[in-house]
Amino acid sequence: MEQQRRVAVIGAGAVGSYYGARLAEAGRDVTFLMRRDLEAVRARGLRVESPDGDLHLEAPRVAASSAEIGPVDWVVCALKATAIDAVPKLVGPCIGPATRILVLMNGLGLEERFGAWFGRERVFGGLAFTCINRGDPGVVHHLDYGPVNIGHLLDDPAELAEAASLWADAKVVVTTAPSLLRARWEKLCWNIPFNGLCVAAGGITTDRVMADPALRDAARAAMEDVVAAGNADLEAVGAATRIDGPTLIERMLALTETMGTYRPSTMIDFVEGRPMEVDAIFGAPIERAHALGVATPSMSLLGALVRVLDGSRIASEPG
Repeated sequence: MEQQRRVAVIGAGAVGSYYGARLAEAGRDVTFLMRRDLEAVRARGLRVESPDGDLHLEAPRVAASSAEIGPVDWVVCALKATAIDAVPKLVGPCIGPATRILVLMNGLGLEERFGAWFGRERVFGGLAFTCINRGDPGVVHHLDYGPVNIGHLLDDPAELAEAASLWADAKVVVTTAPSLLRARWEKLCWNIPFNGLCVAAGGITTDRVMADPALRDAARAAMEDVVAAGNADLEAVGAATRIDGPTLIERMLALTETMGTYRPSTMIDFVEGRPMEVDAIFGAPIERAHALGVATPSMSLLGALVRVLDGSRIASEPG
């Protein structure tokens, strides 16, 4: 029965295509909503080049509209956060009475918006720790890593078990997070410093941040701000759990050391002239910190710099 669950991948860029392909490889009935790569995939299939094993879906199910897909058991939404306002139109046609939604996107507060649109009980957050880039149309380059940490908007253990079962037999390491809020802040502990610094320094790769003592110190300072804001947020909602800042920061730095010349997604958007995910990755966490009275000078500076480079403006921290 589990092998026959229907999955719609909404936002089949590099991340959505990779994880959707792994679900299809594991026997799920996956349909990809595609735009740029639609004709290429129809003609030549979807190809994944990966250290975990190359994969070629010769004739995957693809659609040009959500209405073509219809209601499914699971929606994996891997849109850019810049497209968040299009979610009701893109995801809505795939929602049935028992549909669950995995929000495989970067940023803070996204699951709450999905919950307001579709019901909080059906919404999960997926945090992908991976290095993935797009290649030619219909080709995805999975460079390294790939685990996904999944949390439930209501932190329901039974729902977490259901989410984990979707990935049974897939070549993806899946863990579940007892606290989605904590997991989101922990992911931001990497996204804010490294997306921010790689953009603010003009479009550099993560290895250059790690090799420059001043930039590495700036990354650490931003991480410390993220941890302080995250723990204040957890305290504000009455959560018992907290982020172990020193351990997490050292782990993130060590992980980044092994990435080589990696281009974070926001940096790719910057150098290719596309809108960056400023609001979700930087704006929402900074606003949350300000509301909680937490000083975040390094995080706020990075957010301001990226906002300016994106052609708009972020409110700076008072003082």
